[in-house]
Amino acid sequence: MITDNEIRLSGYKALQQALGDVIAERFILLVSKEPINYTEWQKDLWTDKSIEEISGSAMKLRKKRKK
Repeated sequence: MITDNEIRLSGYKALQQALGDVIAERFILLVSKEPINYTEWQKDLWTDKSIEEISGSAMKLRKKRKK
């Protein structure tokens, strides 16, 4: 079982890699200031991708992490 602290650390590392240190910090500040309805936010997240594309990406990521 992964701990809450491990989840936070992994999330921050992912943000850091994707956005860089400064923008990752800005993102965290923005998110912490506003309440987010995750369900509503997810509705617009991958509107340009099909279920098959999203699933394929998830499977590739899972295989990569197992190595």
